Amino acid sequence: MGSYIDTEERSVHYRTKGLNKEAQQILITEFASSKQSQDITLSYNCQGVGRIHHFRRTAAAPGFNSNPLPLDPASRALGLPAQSMMQAQVFQNAVCSWRCWYCFVDYNLLDGNPKRSKFLSADDLLDLFLAESTQCPIIDLSGGQPDLVPEWVLWMMDALKRRGLEHKVYLWSDDNLSNEFLWECLTVDELQRLVTYPTYGRVGCFKGFDADSFAFNTRAEPSLFDKQFKVMRRLVDTGLDMYAYVTLTANSDEGIPQKVADFVNRLQEEVHPLFPLRTVPLPILEFTPTASRMSDEHHRSLLIQQEAAAAWNSELMRRFSDKTRAERIYSHDLGMRIKYQ
Repeated sequence: MGSYIDTEERSVHYRTKGLNKEAQQILITEFASSKQSQDITLSYNCQGVGRIHHFRRTAAAPGFNSNPLPLDPASRALGLPAQSMMQAQVFQNAVCSWRCWYCFVDYNLLDGNPKRSKFLSADDLLDLFLAESTQCPIIDLSGGQPDLVPEWVLWMMDALKRRGLEHKVYLWSDDNLSNEFLWECLTVDELQRLVTYPTYGRVGCFKGFDADSFAFNTRAEPSLFDKQFKVMRRLVDTGLDMYAYVTLTANSDEGIPQKVADFVNRLQEEVHPLFPLRTVPLPILEFTPTASRMSDEHHRSLLIQQEAAAAWNSELMRRFSDKTRAERIYSHDLGMRIKYQ
């Protein structure tokens, strides 16, 4: 692999590029003419800055378990019975520090390109959402990399509350666990507002199961794999309703069972003993934007993830009873401690 991404420098650069804090605006992706738009089941909406995503419980690939995120947390928060599918209104911010080869977003939608994005406020986005003929029960703040601009979630919460929608719409956001801007850029009072908002959940994505697979997937320094555990532990300790994805693609199939076992050990030891039960392996599929990026090594990694998924399932079966594994994902209480720091 060539030189690694300078994550710290890029994060500061893209935060500056993707945020107008004075106007409380976020740089939002426009989907017109993007490769990503070819993979969207329904045409993009909200005047080109939104898309509808169907979150489905059924497994997306052989060997992977069903995915309860964000279906179960959203259903609980909104007082609904368990759902097999829910539609979400997705907005993507237009900046990201990493370049995961399997990202379903065009790389030129991650670079803050003003020709493919526009600055909008949370109220602007909510106006567009409410103007649609059908409103989804979930708003998903995705990316890009939402954690570069943690104000976005807070401003969206405020906008929903102003419309009296805080108990009617579930707010969900992504986090790639690459920085600690949440604590550096928000005040203690703002963190408390995040934690106490009644209908919000957050998912952090572990980009691999060891340092080598992490670097292969993200092009970031292998040492930043360790930082992902630190950031996740801090998010859990802050008191947020946290969940995780893990991507299991790798460029080597050597020692997969032990590497996956070590990863689960770290989740239990460095985040929380029950956190593997709040973690969902996310199958990597080929999308239009990824096709031109994929070498033989990348295609092989799609097969390696099958072995890693089997190892993951074996580890959870060994560590937790059938009854415990069958519980709703939100039922695994992390004893969340509100610290804000």
